[in-house]
Amino acid sequence: MIKAIVIDDEPTALDIIKNHAEKVTYIQLLATFVSAVEALTYIQQNPVDLIFLDIHMPDLSGLEFASMIKRHQQVIFTTAYPEHALKGFDLAATDYLLKPINFNRFLQACLLAESRYNSSFTKARQSENLFVKDGNNWIRIKLNELLYVRGEDNYINLVEKNKRTLVRMTLKELQKKLPLEQFLRIHKSYIISISKIEKIEKQQVTIAGTQIPLSMLSVDALLQKVDELG
Repeated sequence: MIKAIVIDDEPTALDIIKNHAEKVTYIQLLATFVSAVEALTYIQQNPVDLIFLDIHMPDLSGLEFASMIKRHQQVIFTTAYPEHALKGFDLAATDYLLKPINFNRFLQACLLAESRYNSSFTKARQSENLFVKDGNNWIRIKLNELLYVRGEDNYINLVEKNKRTLVRMTLKELQKKLPLEQFLRIHKSYIISISKIEKIEKQQVTIAGTQIPLSMLSVDALLQKVDELG
């Protein structure tokens, strides 16, 4: 089920999209907003997958709003002005609906959103486990339990919640196998799981009570990843 909201300062436009969405079984419409500012507060506190977003609104335009949200949240722009389509797609919009919006065109946009949603979900499922070779054996590492990895010459120590695994591999080799959205190399000797961070300080991060050095070159990249993960 795709969790969606609608943002439009015209109540009539909200009603049209709401009526269309009720006919699409895989769309769960959570809320509608006439204020983009109120909607921004809502999505910061609630999980939202898809946003039907008007471009021309007071206080905060749809284009400005789209530039502030997380990457995994899809946007379908709705507007009466076709000249803004190019700017919308520059912001990686899923689709662009021109008012008045008929149901057939609305359904096409929803199908595209569903395809992208299912694709990202499949990739996430495929990224739940990692297999590393230890001699003639393959060891499964559960990525949702992996806290961090420490490189020791030509070996890596994979630290999970309840175990440690030492295998012959370099951090560079491992880095190519890890999902980029979940893990980041923050030091020449460490790769960490972003979601497991307890504290970020000037020169270190803390994970499961362990202080891990943070290089100055990695600070901005880390803060961006933390913001995206939200």
